Parts: sequence; structure tokens; C-alpha cells
Amino acid sequence: MAKAKRQSRRRIVAWSKDDVRTLKALAKAKLSGTAVAKKLKRTPGAVAQKAMKLGVRFRSIRRKRA
Repeated sequence: MAKAKRQSRRRIVAWSKDDVRTLKALAKAKLSGTAVAKKLKRTPGAVAQKAMKLGVRFRSIRRKRA
């Protein structure tokens, strides 16, 4: 008989005003989304979702046009 997989529980942590302020400041400082996630101790997906809701964009790679 195979072992049953153990489900992981997600801990949902609300975004404080200070977290949002930090997110905006780090995005303005042109850090990448993953770097911001490490600083805030959150997943890159959670940071990307919150940034999208707030209308915040992270640094973009400038590409040369042909």
C-alpha cells in the first residue's frame, strides 16, 4: 500500500502598509521582482500579484530594436 501524500498548509500573511511602501520603494530603485521577494521574505508570485494589483512595474530589460 502506497503512503498518502501529506498536504502542505499555506500560511497567508496579509500585506501591511509598510510592506506595500517597501515594495514600491524597491521597485522604484529598479530591483527585480525576485530580489524584492527575497527582501520582503515572500514568494516571487505573491510579490508579482501584489505589484500587478498596485500597478507597480519592476525593472525592465531594454532591448535594442533591429
